[in-house]
Amino acid sequence: MKDIYIVGAGLAGSEAAWQAARQGARVTLYEMRPKKFSPAHKTAGFAELVCSNSLRGAGLENAVGVLKEEMRRLGSLIMEAADATRVPAGGALAVDRQGFSDYITEKLTHHPLVTVLHEEVQAIPEGEEAVTIIASGPLTSGALAEDIARRAQAAGEGDAALYFYDAAAPIVSLESIDMTRAYRASRYGKGSADYINCPMTEAEYRRFWRELVTAEKAETHEFEKEKFFEGCMPVEVMAARGEDTLLFGPLKPVGLEHPETGERPFAVVQLRQDNAAATLYNIVGFQTHLKWPEQRRVFGLIPGLEQAEFLRYGVMHRNTFLNSPRQLEATFQLKGEERLFFAGQMTGVEGYVESAASGLMAGVNAARLAAGRAPLVFPRESCHGALAHYITTSEARHFQPMNVNFGLLPDTGLTKQELRLVPRGERKGYKKRVLAKRALAAIEGFKEELS
Repeated sequence: MKDIYIVGAGLAGSEAAWQAARQGARVTLYEMRPKKFSPAHKTAGFAELVCSNSLRGAGLENAVGVLKEEMRRLGSLIMEAADATRVPAGGALAVDRQGFSDYITEKLTHHPLVTVLHEEVQAIPEGEEAVTIIASGPLTSGALAEDIARRAQAAGEGDAALYFYDAAAPIVSLESIDMTRAYRASRYGKGSADYINCPMTEAEYRRFWRELVTAEKAETHEFEKEKFFEGCMPVEVMAARGEDTLLFGPLKPVGLEHPETGERPFAVVQLRQDNAAATLYNIVGFQTHLKWPEQRRVFGLIPGLEQAEFLRYGVMHRNTFLNSPRQLEATFQLKGEERLFFAGQMTGVEGYVESAASGLMAGVNAARLAAGRAPLVFPRESCHGALAHYITTSEARHFQPMNVNFGLLPDTGLTKQELRLVPRGERKGYKKRVLAKRALAAIEGFKEELS
């Protein structure tokens, strides 16, 4: 079996190292801390939680809870550590931050197949014998970032190598949009009616504008301030330039008359399809730095989105990530370089748990390749497979990082008639329960392929 080199001992790199070692691979894990720190890290421990100490929902009624259960069933070190260091947090899984990191650091540094080197890696290892996983995180810089960019550009056939700012608009589920208030149309009737349009009266727009410009914003890290506004203008900053500014920007109503009445609204918020299954829609032009509860409150004022289910909130922060639809295989290998894997936020997954899950998939597949076996694509019906499918098949032009959510999984196929047969008291969340059960069954079946 070939050796495996892993760059970065964050959540993704730590999980990748554990999974590879579980399969008998010899792992060299590079971590530059404590010799050198990124702008976000404060300790030398592995899997440091740099923001919240919460790993989000614990139950199976949400996709991240299902993802965590899948990880447990696949022998995840991150989940073992989280369960061992759990602290009270209601329906969420929160951990003792230091204890969590210490647990993972201890397990990996004392594993007989894992060698830890506290060195900064400036170039991806070369040679036929080198199977490598890059899990260096969204703040990767310097010579290593340049090497990654060069290889990624070749993999993407000349496409821009890396995105450097995560300026993402919120995403809502299609089924939660009130289509009695919204309508489908394309501007000036060009092409098919691909956009969902939420019309506003003048009174509705004025109220929305007032709440938007006075809403509470998230803090900006010191290392993000210098270039924060270069990539994309937050919708609240654009709105603050004048009460009518948005009417000449993302809320411009011209050419979007109602297809039935012919009436032109005072303002229009557009939503664009975000996945191939057409279950997710992003709010066009609404990249934002508002706090998440404020996004729910303010964007809920948009007609048609009053009861919208937000599957991803808008974010704007420094984040280096691949254009994975062009550059990554669903096995987390770089296209054209089968020995080179990526894991963590750099792949376009968003969140602690999702980063660790990507490390799990990369670690499993790197070990298979090192042993002369073919890497595997995780089943789409599982949350692991749905994440891998999303980041590698989304529209490359508009690709942005994503948290796991049920909208990424293949539909249940249940008809409205079948759902009406479900006892009334069991209808709420029924589809999610079906998706969760199917996902866990898919992982159980997949485990047999791994053995």
